[in-house]
Amino acid sequence: MNRKQNILIIGAGLCGSLLALRLGQRGYNVTVYEMRPDLRKVDISAGRSINLAFSDRGNKAMKLVGIEDKVKALCIPMNGRMLHDKEGNTFLSNYSGRDHEYINSISRGELNGLLLTEAEKHDNVTIHFNKKCKSVDFEKTTALFKDYHTKDEFIEDADIIIATDGAGSAMRKSYYLGKKFLFSFSQDYLTHGYKELSILPTKEGGYKTYKNALHIWPRGDFMLIALPNLDGSFTVTLFLSHDEGAYNFGNLTTPKIVTEFFKKEFPDALELMPNLVDDFFENPTAALGTVKCSPWHYKGNTLLMGDAAHAIVPFYGQGMNASFEDVVEFNKILDQNLDNWEAIFTAYEKSRKKDTDAIADLAIDNFHEMKDHVANPIFQKKRKIEMALEKHFPNDYSSKYSLVTFNEDINYRDAMLRGRAQDKAILNMLSDGEIDTNGDLQSILEKVKQQTEAILEDDRIAGLK
Repeated sequence: MNRKQNILIIGAGLCGSLLALRLGQRGYNVTVYEMRPDLRKVDISAGRSINLAFSDRGNKAMKLVGIEDKVKALCIPMNGRMLHDKEGNTFLSNYSGRDHEYINSISRGELNGLLLTEAEKHDNVTIHFNKKCKSVDFEKTTALFKDYHTKDEFIEDADIIIATDGAGSAMRKSYYLGKKFLFSFSQDYLTHGYKELSILPTKEGGYKTYKNALHIWPRGDFMLIALPNLDGSFTVTLFLSHDEGAYNFGNLTTPKIVTEFFKKEFPDALELMPNLVDDFFENPTAALGTVKCSPWHYKGNTLLMGDAAHAIVPFYGQGMNASFEDVVEFNKILDQNLDNWEAIFTAYEKSRKKDTDAIADLAIDNFHEMKDHVANPIFQKKRKIEMALEKHFPNDYSSKYSLVTFNEDINYRDAMLRGRAQDKAILNMLSDGEIDTNGDLQSILEKVKQQTEAILEDDRIAGLK
């Protein structure tokens, strides 16, 4: 492949900026167009950015481009979930029985800014801001843009166009509307939305509650979560139905009702949030949805990547990590030195799509787990057994969460299939009284392995694997 080819990237978010950096390192001429202002110069969060959980799959990408240490400096380790009940009691549930396994809270803006700066260090990478893509002509390999400042429209051409412009991708819309080929697209929204709130630092700049955890207030049909920031604050997110239940985004319309809701459901959080009412009415309520589509490419000149190809809900903390892993997997395909871009795009989608479909499904599963199951006694027993197995047999057992989050060399689909089989095995045996939390761990491990393999074999026979 000719390394001097011109690549146009639409979108300079997390995936687009990382892709520009990696392609720049590989010697391609890269031009990036981003519709928003430069986030290094202008605050554009606007209360719509769920804090990001950065884990091993994302770090694999940072190692690839050589900035692992710079990203680590932006991270706050979170060892587990800190669960809060209505009485204000807390319980820390570690993510893994292995001490070295944890996830990190990271600022979307700081990380995106770092990737942009690193990409721009390469003379063959150029990034333009305030330029909105209106459509893509995938027959001519051109894109139509509008400059937000001058209001002028202009056309850019390239050898290939890669769209990393998120869930509302302009190029995906052009695929759909162009009707030049068979294109499948689904967009499924949860009945719940989210609103971003905050816990401000203490007057001394410290943290008002435990720093190294992802805090969760699970309430069955809704929940509150909080992730730490480097400045001592926490980004708090309320996940709540749009229009169902005694309290929902549709009827939380006055300061009195909002305060009443928090006093009843999250009293210990309310004590930390004197700014609650201001945040609630200043920040927008946003939707939560899953996007799946196929194919991701057209012939050998255009490709969808990241959220443009596979947007997911945030409940496994893998949206960013999955998009970063896209770049790692794309880089592996480039290393194969295939003959042309069509062969590259086809091979990439074939190897990757099954895994992005899997993490999308797992994220929906984890939504129900976080808002409800984490407070369920049988789920807590399962977690206790899994933690003990991971601690005492670190090389022989990994929970579904660990397979997905800490085993970056296992693809998402395999992690999902094995993880679900393990969950089913443990829950069935707990329900049937075959194992309990006080049992012999070696015996439990052997039973879990045996039952897991039996379930996986049934899945294979049923064509699920």
